[in-house]
Amino acid sequence: MTQTLAPASAPAPGRTARTRRLLRATAIVACLPYLGLKVAWIAGSHVGIPDGSVLLEHRVAMAVGNGLTLLLDSCVIVLTLVLTRPWGLRVPGWALAFPVWVATGLLAPIMAGFPLQLLTRAFGGDGVSASGAGGEPFLHSWVFAVVYTGFIVQGLALGALFVLYARGRWGHLWRGRVWDLPVGFVGAPYKALAVVGAVLASFPVAVRLYWACGGTAGLGDGERTAGFRVLEAMHVAFLAAAVAGTLLLAFRGARALPVTVPLASAWVGSGAAACWGGWVLLAALLPADDSAERPTALMTFTYAGQMTVGLLLASVGAHFLARRSARARVRP
Repeated sequence: MTQTLAPASAPAPGRTARTRRLLRATAIVACLPYLGLKVAWIAGSHVGIPDGSVLLEHRVAMAVGNGLTLLLDSCVIVLTLVLTRPWGLRVPGWALAFPVWVATGLLAPIMAGFPLQLLTRAFGGDGVSASGAGGEPFLHSWVFAVVYTGFIVQGLALGALFVLYARGRWGHLWRGRVWDLPVGFVGAPYKALAVVGAVLASFPVAVRLYWACGGTAGLGDGERTAGFRVLEAMHVAFLAAAVAGTLLLAFRGARALPVTVPLASAWVGSGAAACWGGWVLLAALLPADDSAERPTALMTFTYAGQMTVGLLLASVGAHFLARRSARARVRP
């Protein structure tokens, strides 16, 4: 995983270098509004927070949460530097691949979900509730527009930079088609993990599909909206992509496909399942003064199941990449 191919260390052509500089600047600038809001809130400002917001009732929790999210978004800037500076080629593979996978898992649902919410509203549907249990909005609507637009730009720029970087350093890991993979390329224990992950995925898939189709059991009042149902369908799609991509890699299915297709499906799908599932699970476990604000037991188990599935399937993908990297090193 830490191998650096000769083409990666060669100077990038002028056009590629300019593209990387532009993408780096775009990603960094896209981080600034969010980072600025977080710093302002930590300093005690109420910009973007209406009077009566539940956020103003939990100042310590808000400061801790803002500090954590400030740190997470600052990591995007660090990643853009790693992906565009010469010293970034010396970073161990796992030390770069893991945070990029996490960033993919956190940003991909936002990049897909926010436009879906806007489309839902455009066609007369109600969006996901931005209110607390008492109906008071906890943030002004412009905050969501600024923050989520910034996340989408960050995701696009960071994703493009990672593709350019990975193509030079690890391009051999996804060359060829599925039929080029040797029989038994993925070991039996990891095939078993892929099957277990696929079976366990049936629970969060079934629950979220039920909610996407309009079911309300296990939901609070704030989740019974058209926007929420659209997002549930999106999470079903990410889980399906993770399962499908991982099974294709593990069992050499759809052999005419380029390896890139199931690998990308497993990467994005497992990241969205594990990282977003873990993020909302963490939010669900935080204390709340009003019982109406607490996620139900079914929601908590669904998020935990989604996170578990994502981690299991991601381990299979990591094994696949490690095997391909090891085979490339031993070739004459």
